[in-house]
Amino acid sequence: MAILGIESTAHTASVGIVGDRAEVLGLASDMYRPPAGGIHPREAANHHVELLPGLVRQALDAAGVGPESIDAVAFAQGPGLGPCLRAGATVARILALSWEKPLVPVNHCVAHVEIARVLSGLDDPLLLYASGGNTQVIAYGRGRYRVLGETLDVGIGNFLDKLWIELGGTFPGGPALELEARQGHELVELPYSVHGMDVAFSGMLTAALAQHRKGVGRPDLAFSVESTAYAMLTEITERALAHRQRDSVVLGGGVACNERLRSMVRTMVEERGGTMFAPPRAMCVDNGAMIAWTGRLAFDAGLTVPVESSAVQPRQRTDLVPTPWRPA
Repeated sequence: MAILGIESTAHTASVGIVGDRAEVLGLASDMYRPPAGGIHPREAANHHVELLPGLVRQALDAAGVGPESIDAVAFAQGPGLGPCLRAGATVARILALSWEKPLVPVNHCVAHVEIARVLSGLDDPLLLYASGGNTQVIAYGRGRYRVLGETLDVGIGNFLDKLWIELGGTFPGGPALELEARQGHELVELPYSVHGMDVAFSGMLTAALAQHRKGVGRPDLAFSVESTAYAMLTEITERALAHRQRDSVVLGGGVACNERLRSMVRTMVEERGGTMFAPPRAMCVDNGAMIAWTGRLAFDAGLTVPVESSAVQPRQRTDLVPTPWRPA
């Protein structure tokens, strides 16, 4: 038994196939890389439309299965860029209809939680979800995942991308900025914008660019941005741990691949006597396997939708999605 999942919320088109115990049977992905600037939603959607049929074939071939072995087709319903979401949802509907399989909607953020939770073996951890469009600290409670803190403006990944592009780089900015930061040593003062359990990054972007115009080099600027931004995320994660009286944290999202962020959160959690888990990079970034696994949980709990009711929801929030596979 297997579930096929389609991820298409932003820059990545991905198809994953997972079995009953979250084993990844097949995974095929391709990232849209704009020639200049950031992501253009329509161009990214065109990329997905062109690539997804081939990625479906690649995933099936890697899994060594045919459509007859697929129990259901899951797709990322939201949140994300509207044109990109619609591209993936359209492919999912076509497959569900042509294969005569149930269609399962999946929340992208919840999928990051669930793949990290099953891979970690931790029953009820907090999640620090750090990606391009989303930055949230999430915990489970009373039948749904609850957002304990989040960004008030832009996601941490979008902030890093915008900064790197303004500094003369290309998308995606996070990995390149991480390499640059390893060469930096001097800590430049930047706005530390923590508001209770929430964070903000737009002021840091303005200040960082101003420092660069004053002559601060890219390595020191990247080092300072990482030091400040990731300290902010570590602080609100620690506050959430104390508030919810938890002792474990899992990371999710593309920015969670950053070794410095992992190290800072790990140090904080272990100093509190707890456990931190970061999934392999392939499971941190957007991928079809996490959609497929969460689709498996939803399907087993009876959560499917007819094609005519499967509209995408670009602004779908983590804390408004029911999770019937977990006890209330």
